[in-house]
This record gives sequence, C-alpha cells and structure tokens, in this order.
Amino acid sequence: METRERADAARNRARVLSAAARLFAEGDPRTVTMEDIARAAGVGRGTLYRRYPDVSSIAAALLDEHERLLQGELLRGAPPLGPGAPPHERLAAFLSAMVDLLDRHSHLALGAEAGAKRFAVGAYGFWRAHVLALLRQAGTPDPEALADIVLAPLASEHFLHQRAQGVTTDRIKAALTRLAHVTTA
Repeated sequence: METRERADAARNRARVLSAAARLFAEGDPRTVTMEDIARAAGVGRGTLYRRYPDVSSIAAALLDEHERLLQGELLRGAPPLGPGAPPHERLAAFLSAMVDLLDRHSHLALGAEAGAKRFAVGAYGFWRAHVLALLRQAGTPDPEALADIVLAPLASEHFLHQRAQGVTTDRIKAALTRLAHVTTA
C-alpha cells in the first residue's frame, strides 16, 4: 500500500530542498549546516531531521533527479550514450555526460559526497556497474580493479580542483575520452 505524503510535509520538503539548493549554490556546500538549512527553510530542526539525517543526504536528494535522467539515457537513450555503440564509444560518452553533470551541479555533488559518502550513494553504484559492464564487454583485463579508477576523476573535489587550475571541461572530456579508448582497447 502506497502512503501519501501529507500536504504540510510536502510543503516543508519543498521548502527544505529549495533553501538547501540556494545555500549550496551560494558558497561551499561543505560548510552548510543543518541549522543553516532549517533557518533558511523556516522549519524546525526536528522537521528537518525527520526526513534527512545530515546535510549530505539533502544534497544527494537534490542531485538525485539529475542523476536519474542520466541513468535513463544510459539504459534507454540513443547511442553512443545508450545501448548499441561499442564499449569505448559508450564509455567516452558516459564520461563526457558526467563532466557535463558535474559542470552544472558540482556544488550538489560536493555536498552529497562529503566525507566518504561518495561510495555510499546509490548513483555511484549504478555508475560503477555501468563502467564495469563496458569494461567486461570490451574484454579489459581486471575490470573490477579498473572500474573505480576510471570513475576517480569524476569525484567532485577532483573535478573542481581541475577547474580551479584552469582546465576546461573540453580538455577534461578529451582526456577522459583518451582514457576510455585506452582502457577498452
């Protein structure tokens, strides 16, 4: 039986997510506190903690919709991002799409990945399974060890460090495309 969210709970959730998105976009999401979000949303801390255990879970909720759209493209989209292209093309397209996602939403990814949470988020497991399947399909030696290595440059802190060093997204995409071709050759 599906439970419906109460109207006041839905309003509070929307206020929390809106306030958190604003706070994450305004500065370093790693410095945003639950108290900051509760105050900005105009809700009590208890209301906030009933739904979200910590700041990173709020960032993950905001990032989730964007990641789900990309997941849908990987499963049902047109090649090379979707099925039907050779593994090296699909891997390059995926890495490029992830760079675009990070370019638009790195502040959310940074908040969601606080601490060691990157590996606990469900989307990371999906990305890893996708990369692993492509590496296996290409016959890459030891794909289990390589999958996380291929994903490592997509950590939000790494991406933001490169951008702060003046590396453009086009250069990052080109480098990751070379990586995709080398790892699936």
